[in-house]
Amino acid sequence: MIGLNTKDYLKYTNEKSFKSPIFKNCVLAFLVGGTICTIAQFFWELLSNYTSLDETSITGVETVIMIMLGVFLTAINIYDKIAKFGGAGTIVPITGFANAVASSAMDFKSEGLVFGLGSKMFSIVGPVIVYGTIISVVIGFIYYLA
Repeated sequence: MIGLNTKDYLKYTNEKSFKSPIFKNCVLAFLVGGTICTIAQFFWELLSNYTSLDETSITGVETVIMIMLGVFLTAINIYDKIAKFGGAGTIVPITGFANAVASSAMDFKSEGLVFGLGSKMFSIVGPVIVYGTIISVVIGFIYYLA
């Protein structure tokens, strides 16, 4: 490898690289992500038609249901199979975030409740909360100026 010029190196990496079926991956991500969102919409409709909750409360309850569903499917090793099939379609919905948190917690549970489960679970959540807060402040400031 050492001593290859740029042209030879690019030829070598192109030969060894896995060719991703981009169109197929996009279609699968759309279908799986759309299915997750359809399930969320089903719960929203169910709650709006059969409870006396207002729209804000329904949205909160529906979000909790989807998070619990994502964690449950992660715990029984089904969400990872769905993610392998659907790719990015499983990352974008709230269930993808729940999967990331639950997976981290499950991976490090043998290290104990505090240094394993607790700290590793929040190693994923921490940056999301920090950057989510920063972005919400920036958007709020832009909204205030507009």
